[in-house]
Amino acid sequence: MMTLIVNLAGLALMAFIVWWFWWWKPRSAARAEEGVVTITVDDGVYDPAWIEARRGHPITLRFVRKDPSPCAQQVIFEDLDITEELPVDEPRDIRIVPERTGTFRFTCQMQMYQGRLRVTE
Repeated sequence: MMTLIVNLAGLALMAFIVWWFWWWKPRSAARAEEGVVTITVDDGVYDPAWIEARRGHPITLRFVRKDPSPCAQQVIFEDLDITEELPVDEPRDIRIVPERTGTFRFTCQMQMYQGRLRVTE
């Protein structure tokens, strides 16, 4: 009986991990219209976690880190070759002029915090 309980708990944990890293969709979104989008880093999430921008239009992403966890220390836009340190309770501005369309993921260094920058025409 104990083996069954342990196996079911393991399956539930694996399902949660798959949902969190691959199927989870952010609830909050922001449209960057050549302005500043403030993104709060707290409790394991970016809020908003989905940013929309237009190609060729400069935007500023202002990250405000509230979470003192070491995982929240950096934000990485791997496809855009951007890595920035995020000090606790100090806004950090990242200015981007998207040159190509697509969806660009941004994460913490452990890839637990996740967000998306979607660039359209």
